[in-house]
Amino acid sequence: MSTPEHPPTTGASKPEKGGNTVLDSLRTIVTVVLVVTVVRTFLFESFVIPSGSMIPTLQVGDYIWVSKFSYGYSKYSFPFSPNLFEGRVFGAEPHRGDVAVFRYTKDTSVDYIKRIVGLPGDHIQVTNGHLILNGQEVPCLSPHTYTTRDETQVDMEGEACTEQLPGSANGTVVKHDILKLTDEGPQNNTPEYVVPPGYFFAMGDNRDDSADSRFMGDGPKDLGFVPMENLVGRAQRIFFSVQSSHPFWQVWYWPAEIRWARILRGVS
Repeated sequence: MSTPEHPPTTGASKPEKGGNTVLDSLRTIVTVVLVVTVVRTFLFESFVIPSGSMIPTLQVGDYIWVSKFSYGYSKYSFPFSPNLFEGRVFGAEPHRGDVAVFRYTKDTSVDYIKRIVGLPGDHIQVTNGHLILNGQEVPCLSPHTYTTRDETQVDMEGEACTEQLPGSANGTVVKHDILKLTDEGPQNNTPEYVVPPGYFFAMGDNRDDSADSRFMGDGPKDLGFVPMENLVGRAQRIFFSVQSSHPFWQVWYWPAEIRWARILRGVS
């Protein structure tokens, strides 16, 4: 006995949706913008290193993640720096030896990155190229020749060594490399500075090519003491690095110009 065939269905079916509606698209865009804004404001922000002032720790063309929550939040934590409040919320004092992003003292629309060398109450001086902190010379071990290239593609050759900076926590020592080109010049022979309350003293690891707190004048490149309020965050990790010594359109050089060994390297 054969099974009777079912007659074909003649009823009309609902048309399938042909993609997101305009409203769905707008909702998605707004959600993405809100998430990015929250992450950038309260968690992490990315920066690119434009100059050689932090060589050898950071190279020109390093892309870094900066943690915004490390020191709390000020108006400079927010896009466009709205004048919503003064000081810092959930503020935490940085540690001596941190590599930090902060707003430039002469123009707070400009971001700077340096190493925090002095905290409130510290006595700091540089004599014949040697850093003196609270009356003690900071050791710099294992000197060796170091060659690099700055942001103008000019080769620089000097002596690098591993500075052992006493941290602000009990018994900690922050080890990091610095670069010295000379022991002469005003950057290498300074008065003794005493860091006032609410400020810190910042220096570049490229000690002879850095506009930093050693310069206290009124000139456009004189940083002076930096207010704690100007802190943006702590440099945590390099997520990409490119040398960019060739024009952008020469795409065949791109793979060779990526510094693969620096990707995901921590900043210390």
